[in-house]
Amino acid sequence: MMTNQLGLNDYKQKIADLYNRRSQTYDDSKWHVQICQRLLEYAQVSSRHHVLDIATGTGHIAIAASQIVGSSGRVIGIDISAGMLEQTRNKVEVLGLKNIEFQLADAESVNFPANSFHRILCANSFPWIEDKEAALQLWHRFLKPGGVIGIHTPADTADIGYVVLRQVLQKYGVTLEPSNRIGTLETCQSLFANAGFEEIEIKTEQHGSYISLDKAKSRWTGNSLPSPKQSANHLSELSSVQLTQALAEFEAELEARQTEQGVWDDLTTVYILGRKP
Repeated sequence: MMTNQLGLNDYKQKIADLYNRRSQTYDDSKWHVQICQRLLEYAQVSSRHHVLDIATGTGHIAIAASQIVGSSGRVIGIDISAGMLEQTRNKVEVLGLKNIEFQLADAESVNFPANSFHRILCANSFPWIEDKEAALQLWHRFLKPGGVIGIHTPADTADIGYVVLRQVLQKYGVTLEPSNRIGTLETCQSLFANAGFEEIEIKTEQHGSYISLDKAKSRWTGNSLPSPKQSANHLSELSSVQLTQALAEFEAELEARQTEQGVWDDLTTVYILGRKP
């Protein structure tokens, strides 16, 4: 599936391609469903609401919301991945839902009339947004007065292999762009306040599991996620000597964390809610 008709830059095209590849198996993850259900609950989506689901993916939030808002409500889901939207549309057709539609669109440049939605939700995807404050300001305009935005993001501590890799490489002057996270709770609070939201609530839920040492170590070669900073995520920036030393430090740190159950992989989840005045 190609999405070049959206005029995506290289970074966003890589994200679209990544999710096009994942589209066939994305629904295998119960974790994504759980996150979407929690976000819907926190945002208090109700009957007759008009809802915008940003980066809808395979429609977990959009489909659930459409069943809540009923025939007097409306749900629009947008995504830059044509593959994900294809999966979503197939599910909607089977369910026979009539109050829901989907658009292939870039969430940072999409255009809706001001004051269109009671709720704007984004699960699993907000950390990929390139200019987060500008995007929030744009979405703020789409919300009705009193409307609520709800965003999910992993905490900075999530994914132990990535956390350790980031710490080790930082010593060598290589900064991993923190894709899939947006910073501290204080950063989140400021981000939403600067975009014009009030009554900002940040809810955290503690999740995690023990993983094998080998799985934790696999982050060494599996860290090439799309990044808006072209210089990030490149182990090639290191000399062969530095590379060998950094790898040894990375593995030693993970080995020090190993227990009989494995290595604890934190999956702390953050839900951020804000209201438009």
